[in-house]
Amino acid sequence: MPGLITEPTHSPVPGGKVIDAHIGRVNTGSEAVSLAYRMVPVTWGEPFQRPDFDEVTLVLAGSVFLDHEGAPTSVLAGQPILTSAGERIRDSCGPGGAEYVAVCLPAFAPDTVNRED
Repeated sequence: MPGLITEPTHSPVPGGKVIDAHIGRVNTGSEAVSLAYRMVPVTWGEPFQRPDFDEVTLVLAGSVFLDHEGAPTSVLAGQPILTSAGERIRDSCGPGGAEYVAVCLPAFAPDTVNRED
């Protein structure tokens, strides 16, 4: 039977990033997949990390910059990017901030991000 998710779990993050978790460990208990809407301000950026999950990011507005071991990649509104578990990556955003949707397989959990100090 379909299960309507009536509202996300809202999680403010340091640096002004906002995460609205719709599906996953945080909001529905799903360990298989997570789906979250994220909004980040102009000044936002994260430290390098090696997540234990694959992530598909679809940029809805603005742009996201992804630093990785190959070369930096710019992801514009309407474009998706796929990162694989174990890749060393760092996200930041363009001059107008960004809005995007992230799907993680298996589901995101704070202890599976593996952020560097």
